[in-house]
Amino acid sequence: MSYPAFNFDNIRKEPLGTVYVVDDDADVRDSMRRLLESQDYRVEAFESGEAFIAKYDPNAIAVLLLDQRMPGGMTGTEVQDHLIARKATIPIVFLTGHGDVPIAVSALKKGAADFLQKPVKIEILLPLIAKLLNEARENRMQSERQSLNEAMLSKLTPREQQVLERIVAGRLNKQIADDLGISIKTVEAHRASIMDKTNSGTVADLMRVVLGAAGQGH
Repeated sequence: MSYPAFNFDNIRKEPLGTVYVVDDDADVRDSMRRLLESQDYRVEAFESGEAFIAKYDPNAIAVLLLDQRMPGGMTGTEVQDHLIARKATIPIVFLTGHGDVPIAVSALKKGAADFLQKPVKIEILLPLIAKLLNEARENRMQSERQSLNEAMLSKLTPREQQVLERIVAGRLNKQIADDLGISIKTVEAHRASIMDKTNSGTVADLMRVVLGAAGQGH
């Protein structure tokens, strides 16, 4: 029995990430959209900072290409300040047609990823976007791992927290028992419960959970 050939072209590829383009120049927005969509990025373009802010999804793995000078509305700097106030972590690449060094320095000091002169060179822009989106993905994964570790540790009772602190400090079961005025068997029971609640098979696993919850795990 023969089967029709499968057409792999019909499979929709997942976009590599979202690129927000904010520029009051329609030609810039259109050219950026064509370029970035040809590289399998999802593109959302806006003619003003206000329009972008109204649609911005803080949960998206994304990068922001932001025009610095947009007459009649928010400047790029004002958009950056708004995002900082919201504690948004989206990487920002400023685009400008004006070599304004003080503005560039200020934007970078406030956390902007880069500041590029228009017309932007493709060989600079595309690797930069790929790098920033990869970093955004890694940061998201680390944040999710940290939240998971925090959730596991939150299941511990106050007494288990005390035992955990001493395990992390390298105390032996007998020393923990003496510290807390409880029997070694009780320490062992708490220890077993801690390992179970944190899905840890070894003390090394447990240390990774503790460090990960503190944002130090890798």
